Amino acid sequence: MALARLNLTALTQWITAAAVQHPNRLDHALATRFGVTRRTAQRALARLADMNWLLIDGDTRHRRYRPGLLRQVVQRYALAGLAEDTPWAHDFAPNFAFPVAVNRMVQHSFCELVNNAIDHSGGSHVTVSLRQTASQAQLLVSDDGRGLFSRIAETFAIDDPRLAVLELSKGKLTSQPQRHSGQGLFFTSKLADVFDLHANEVAFQQRGWDGQGWRSQHALKREGTSIYAAISLDTTRTLESVRKAYSLDGLGVGFERTVVPLRLITSDMAGLESRAQARRVGTRLNEFRRAELDFNGVPDVGHAFADELFRVLAREHPALELVPVNMSSAVAAMLASVLASA
Repeated sequence: MALARLNLTALTQWITAAAVQHPNRLDHALATRFGVTRRTAQRALARLADMNWLLIDGDTRHRRYRPGLLRQVVQRYALAGLAEDTPWAHDFAPNFAFPVAVNRMVQHSFCELVNNAIDHSGGSHVTVSLRQTASQAQLLVSDDGRGLFSRIAETFAIDDPRLAVLELSKGKLTSQPQRHSGQGLFFTSKLADVFDLHANEVAFQQRGWDGQGWRSQHALKREGTSIYAAISLDTTRTLESVRKAYSLDGLGVGFERTVVPLRLITSDMAGLESRAQARRVGTRLNEFRRAELDFNGVPDVGHAFADELFRVLAREHPALELVPVNMSSAVAAMLASVLASA
């Protein structure tokens, strides 16, 4: 097989782990794996070095190979009997060079997402891809199960994906409360600079830098659930700082505070007007001590919506602190009117 016919995607998915495993005989390993001559293998390795996938030390007779600036490992696993820490320890961690804090966040995200596939997807296999670029760690976990939104609809009778994401954005949502606390997907999404969720032919994205919360995206046309998380290598974020941000005093690790992005359940044709909408927003908020209702992107609200949340719900759950944030002047005026009557 000529160099031009070697599959570059297959090469880049294989080369990082192969360089770690075969530092002195990588050309032999490539020739055997892809069925090419040793000379073709050496030319392919030189090309990969030019593309920053590989570092080559030594002279022609005593070459030593190391993973380059760009790294990637892709593996597919049967879910039956899989323990999520084993793939991380054996197949992924030895092949990357992330900063310490980033490595911990990547490990946390990896284990949470693979465990979700094991425990919740109902599928048979999961494929995991981890890539290191000059600026990011990029993790993609895809299973072949029923799809996250189908699972939520089945467990919680929530058929609208936007309402499902509203519940996910609160945190503590789990279909197996005896075994899970509903924190894994929530905190994984908060660790990432970019977080994409694809399932059941719908998709949502969250970008850490814009403060806009979840937004609809073009969905992948595939079976199961695919979750992509990208973390900047120079981020100042840490696992500890993210957890503390959702404690009530910003110091502990208790999950006591949540932020509810109300823009999720609005559209150009439907605002926040009804008590039914308010009751959906208020669902499970009593599991927290403080709930910040984010009105960013919501120009105004109806009296029934505001009254149900800030008078009725507040009276039913006096231990819950409801805090409106990012209000327009119209929203602030309506809430002031409701609170004055309360």
